[in-house]
Amino acid sequence: MAYNALRWLPTGFAAGPLGHPCADRPVIRWLMAGFVAGILVVAAGCGRSSPWPVSVVEVNEGQAVQIRAVISFDDLPGLSHSEYRAIKLAIEDFHGVLGYEVELGEPLDSACSREKGREAARRIIEDPQVLGIVGTSCSVAAVVVSPLVSAAGLSMVSPSNTSPVLTSDLLGNAGSDYHPGYFRVSNNDLHKAHAAAELAYYRLGLRRMASIHDGDPYTSGLALGFGASFREHGGEVVSVGAIEKGTTDMSDVLARFASAEPDGIFFPLFLDEGLPFVQQAFGFDGLEGVTLIAAESMLSSEFLSVPESEGVYIAGPELELGGYRNVMTGRDAKSVASALESAYGEPPSSTFWPHSYDAAILLLAGIQRAAVAQEGNPLTRLLGLADKKLVIDRLALRQAIRDVSSDFQGLTGNLSCDQFGDCGTGRVNIYHHADSSITDSAELPVVYRFP
Repeated sequence: MAYNALRWLPTGFAAGPLGHPCADRPVIRWLMAGFVAGILVVAAGCGRSSPWPVSVVEVNEGQAVQIRAVISFDDLPGLSHSEYRAIKLAIEDFHGVLGYEVELGEPLDSACSREKGREAARRIIEDPQVLGIVGTSCSVAAVVVSPLVSAAGLSMVSPSNTSPVLTSDLLGNAGSDYHPGYFRVSNNDLHKAHAAAELAYYRLGLRRMASIHDGDPYTSGLALGFGASFREHGGEVVSVGAIEKGTTDMSDVLARFASAEPDGIFFPLFLDEGLPFVQQAFGFDGLEGVTLIAAESMLSSEFLSVPESEGVYIAGPELELGGYRNVMTGRDAKSVASALESAYGEPPSSTFWPHSYDAAILLLAGIQRAAVAQEGNPLTRLLGLADKKLVIDRLALRQAIRDVSSDFQGLTGNLSCDQFGDCGTGRVNIYHHADSSITDSAELPVVYRFP
């Protein structure tokens, strides 16, 4: 006689043995789901990893909410130290999530590279308790980090990624490297490209422009965006130069530009390539009097201090932040900068330190909105068993970040995340550097504001 596996169930829960056509299928499905869930829990307890991403994170009483920072110490030490310090201060100022402490852990260095970025992402994904990431510093690292953390169900909020490929073309079309769960508080580079094109065409009267990039998502996105916008206004892009990262001899590309006879050159390069470019472009035969326009990578004392940098226009984020206050902590930029200087003995040097503070607060505010506090049941409390916990659905966190951003003012202004994760204000300043004795970017005069 066949054994009835369900004969112990109370009447009404099952009408027959497993597989019997009269069996109560909803109950059977419920039992099997519970059985599978139990197997997964046991496997997790034994240290085995599940093939599916963890969708719900539970933070037990006495544990901390886990987030991580992925930044670039090797390539951008000035930027990254300021970013990391601002992130840590933001966590302190937030004072925990519903009574639970927040743990940042050791920062992971993406070194502005795909390889290091991929390694950092994999290390984070291995920890099923991590809810989100503040980072990356560079767009090139985000291109590989974003798909990995997105597939794992995590969210990331970047303070300084700007490439359009990570979000959208601002016309409703997703970028080639957009993945759900990615957000940034910095501006999409297309805003900066439009601002530089408007300055060149309308304010400076330039009609023939050249541009250069090094193949990086940041530099190439800016160069392409600038070219498209400049042409829309009626200008002509007469030459586009491409160099490899690490190039210091610019003679070939400068000779090509000189033969094209441009009125100006847009060079959104990083400092390692941008500094030798401007030094060698200065006085190059055929390029005398050509106007040079750069991007925020040149807003550094190292660049501003060289004589050849005089006359360069630089498109970047707003640096005058006195009128904004972070809605979650009550701090304004001056207060945060003072706290950072007091804690570390020097003022923050990065253009993106206020963005780092806002990025961390936005992530934490999203976690707090998505978190559900569970007090446990009377029986376990009577037995002295601690089952108080926070439950956070990782996918719900993504929507919570968008919801929070709808009424979120940060140090950098009013932030609001669109469907592709662009949360920045869109505002761009263009600075004119006329005196190499002025090396503090905050002292540069603003000659154009892109609203």
